[in-house]
Amino acid sequence: MTTNLISPSLNYTDEELNRYNQNYQQDGYVLLKSFLSPREVEYVKSALAQLIQETVPTMPEHHVFYEDKANKDSLKQLQNIDSYHPFFEHMLKQSRFRAIAQVLLRDQVIPKNFQYFNKPPKLGQPTPPHQDGFYFKLNPCEAVTMWLALEEVDEINGCVRYIPGSHRDGMRPHSSTKTLGFSQGILDYSPDDFNLERSFPASPGDLLVHHALTIHRADRNNAEDRTRKALGLIYYAERAREDREAKEAYSRQLIEKMKSQNQI
Repeated sequence: MTTNLISPSLNYTDEELNRYNQNYQQDGYVLLKSFLSPREVEYVKSALAQLIQETVPTMPEHHVFYEDKANKDSLKQLQNIDSYHPFFEHMLKQSRFRAIAQVLLRDQVIPKNFQYFNKPPKLGQPTPPHQDGFYFKLNPCEAVTMWLALEEVDEINGCVRYIPGSHRDGMRPHSSTKTLGFSQGILDYSPDDFNLERSFPASPGDLLVHHALTIHRADRNNAEDRTRKALGLIYYAERAREDREAKEAYSRQLIEKMKSQNQI
């Protein structure tokens, strides 16, 4: 498949970019409707189908997560897909996703990870409330995570929920969860937090971008027959410094824990 099928151009006026930037700075997230065209979404889905069919069986176990290891139809998450397919490498590093990250972070950016997410019907579990920055180990914690819908996502099959402005309140205490792929969740999440949430249904091609400190979560997939497929792209601001020793230690501990619990 040709790698450059996603246009690099941001087709927004300066006024629109300023408005998106203001919303991001204020709320800690922004929704960009139809960031990809229907044709571009089909390109993405075609490359993803090829990756799942041809490459996933050869990927290391810590990059492939299933809701049920015995059920290959329960694939829920893939890590670092840019390392396994040139289409996704180009999409992460050379397309307009990187461009919008630089606008929102007000800096040059470092592409860090490209993920696939799904919540299979009746199997897809809740995503616990968390802050991505807890995993990133950055100082300052300046990074964005992007969530690209590949199909219709609503409150039934598990849309993303944010707490507006939570990126300005620092890092909350996190502790271990039993959710594969989201090993840490906010320890003291309260009814008040739930009341502050805003839900974001999305259509194919819609892009949500949030700050690394923005609190977010998602419900389980309660649909009878609908999946909930999406992609996640992560960019660090160049001004952020990564504590690689702490991150590598955390990764080693996490892999050992997942192996001991027979999750991978």
